[in-house]
Amino acid sequence: MSDPAAEPLKLIALDADDLSVISAHLQDAVLKRGDIAWLPGEQRFALALRRFDWEGAAQGQKRRRLSALHFERVTAARSTKIAADDAVLSLLAVTFTGSDDDPAGQVTLHFSDGAAIRLDVECIEAQMKDLGPIWEAVATPAHPDAG
Repeated sequence: MSDPAAEPLKLIALDADDLSVISAHLQDAVLKRGDIAWLPGEQRFALALRRFDWEGAAQGQKRRRLSALHFERVTAARSTKIAADDAVLSLLAVTFTGSDDDPAGQVTLHFSDGAAIRLDVECIEAQMKDLGPIWEAVATPAHPDAG
């Protein structure tokens, strides 16, 4: 019997709603600073992540997958509180701030401990893709109640 949650994901975002779907799949993905690439000449920003498989978790599995996320039409990239090269960053959300009458705006990657990367984009053009390997996760990510 095949496991539908084991099928690799391929998602494209062309608007804020699409980006929120990618954000949900990447919640609690982990990476290091060396997994991030900003290519200003190509207007591309890319990162490799080890995402927690939330679909598999709904079936009682706990595993991670190697995934890639990239944004096109990026005109600037800025970061705050991104630690040393070997520190692990945990992605909490990916959001878009813009206006209704202009496709340009800012995509923000929000990490734990207040770290963030903000991308100025001409429009939302992003792709997330699973690259292959799946492995057993040490634990299921948990978030303390904010209330």
